[in-house]
Amino acid sequence: MSAGQIAALIAAGAFVLLVLLLAIPLIKLGRTLDEATIAIRKAHTNTDPIFTEANTTLTRVNSQLERVDGITANTQAVTGNVSALTSVFTATLGGPLVKAAAFSYGVNKALKARRKAKEVAAEGKHARRGKRKGAGS
Repeated sequence: MSAGQIAALIAAGAFVLLVLLLAIPLIKLGRTLDEATIAIRKAHTNTDPIFTEANTTLTRVNSQLERVDGITANTQAVTGNVSALTSVFTATLGGPLVKAAAFSYGVNKALKARRKAKEVAAEGKHARRGKRKGAGS
């Protein structure tokens, strides 16, 4: 055997050792990929019911939102009607009511002033009579 053949045998042995060392991680990587594939299949089969339920839920939410839209439209119509009714009330009855309130306030104030004037006059008469009685005795 020559030196070249011995070198070739050593190189071949080193290559076999290298292949064996690289085979172990490759086998582990293959197992990991198999497990990942199985997990993905299981996840796929379990997501179908979830998507079905989510679709049902979204359908129900959409129907409820349509009802809320109807309620909102009705509320807006009622608000507009109340606003119009308030405007009509203010225009037709607001002025006369203010005038009636002012008139009743004025009458009330005049009656109080008249009563007070009568009381003052009555007190003045009593005071004058008292002086006359005291002067005549």
